[in-house]
Amino acid sequence: MNSKTIVLASTSLYRSQLLATLQIPFLISAPEVEEAPLPGEGARQTSLRLAELKARAVAPRFPDALIIGSDQVALLNGVQLGKPMTHGNAVRQLQAMRGNIVIFYTALSLLDAATARIQTEVVETSVKFRQLTDAQIERYLNKEQPYHCAGSAKAEGLGIALIERIEGSDPNALIGLPLIALVDMLEKQGVNVI
Repeated sequence: MNSKTIVLASTSLYRSQLLATLQIPFLISAPEVEEAPLPGEGARQTSLRLAELKARAVAPRFPDALIIGSDQVALLNGVQLGKPMTHGNAVRQLQAMRGNIVIFYTALSLLDAATARIQTEVVETSVKFRQLTDAQIERYLNKEQPYHCAGSAKAEGLGIALIERIEGSDPNALIGLPLIALVDMLEKQGVNVI
């Protein structure tokens, strides 16, 4: 096994829990980056830029580490849906999403801080939402309060009840960290998970 320190550049509890399933030791460091999209930037590009930016932001603190950055952007009919942050914004997002397909772009970066070599990938997940009533949306938000999740829905929690169908190559990507791609990237760096 590689002796390099592995650092997750995220304060997300869900990303940390996902990474822990690989049973490899890692540290957590807050990347402290502005997560807004740039003017004219597509959802895929935003997610990738932010994943890379997060990894690079913590690199000075861990100059010999392998640093994992990840970001997720939801796209509904050409409009990026960020973290709602408030109840009112979450209601509006879920009302717009009901009965529609939302594409979640989950970007992953693995930066070798010592060499500046970076591997990146964007995993796309298509989510069809149920035709939800306003009352269902309110009940869901009051129970789960997913105000820090892109698209206002946590598929790893009660949010699964909002979803009619999920299509994608890695179920972990929708939660926020594409583990299948990460295992491949780690292996290229000499870190064997199993």
